[in-house]
Amino acid sequence: MRALYAPNPVFLAGLLFLLVFSQSSIAAASRLQQIIDRGVLRVGTTGDWTPMTIRDPSTNFYKGFDIDITTELAKDLGVTVEYVATDWKALVSGVVTNKYDMTGSATLNMKRARVAGYSQPYFYLAYVPVIQKKHFRRFQSWRDFNSHLITISSREGTTQESLVKELFPEARHDVIQPPLRDYQQLLADKATAIVISNIEAATLTNRFPQLTVAKVKGMRRPTPVAMLMPKEDQVWINYVNHWIELKKTQGFFDRVARKWGLVSLDIP
Repeated sequence: MRALYAPNPVFLAGLLFLLVFSQSSIAAASRLQQIIDRGVLRVGTTGDWTPMTIRDPSTNFYKGFDIDITTELAKDLGVTVEYVATDWKALVSGVVTNKYDMTGSATLNMKRARVAGYSQPYFYLAYVPVIQKKHFRRFQSWRDFNSHLITISSREGTTQESLVKELFPEARHDVIQPPLRDYQQLLADKATAIVISNIEAATLTNRFPQLTVAKVKGMRRPTPVAMLMPKEDQVWINYVNHWIELKKTQGFFDRVARKWGLVSLDIP
């Protein structure tokens, strides 16, 4: 009868040491520990998504829903927060190349998720078409925008760019570069419509009374909003996810949303 193999106790002790050392090394290498050691949480933000992130160019001061959220996270971490200017086209690469530790709110899409990680969602958006009031009777359904006679403007690198190309393949697509804004094209009659979140649409139509949301049935693409984070750093992602869950339970996100006049879709 063959004798059973008994592992060498020294070997087992060495293996256990390697496992513990490996886990300790991962934790030490995590962005979480780096942030604590540095005393600064670096957040990439565009400053051009009202009311999520708004930058005052004269003072370089940021305010908005995202700013309140990330300021609270930094406070709970026991560090200060530093906002790093970026744009939508470079938003993901800034996380990947360690220009910042995370972003403010970003809509979830699988193209971004190929190269960057996400926190769990804490807000939901959906999209609506915005037009000038003088064209209100012209558009009664989403199909009315899918025509070669229609020009739809969007910013390069945004979710809206891919969305309008998908929804309206027959339309003319005016893809613009920052700092030019899509609504500026609409106000200047260089675009017939733009497609933006229901939240931004409410802010925009209040600011410019000549604009309105087209009277079409339903909103498109309900989309979770979360923070972009380093894909491989599960320690940092876990910490932020636990923080989000705690703050959701305490009603923090709802309070900040009400402060900025935001109404989210129901979060499961």
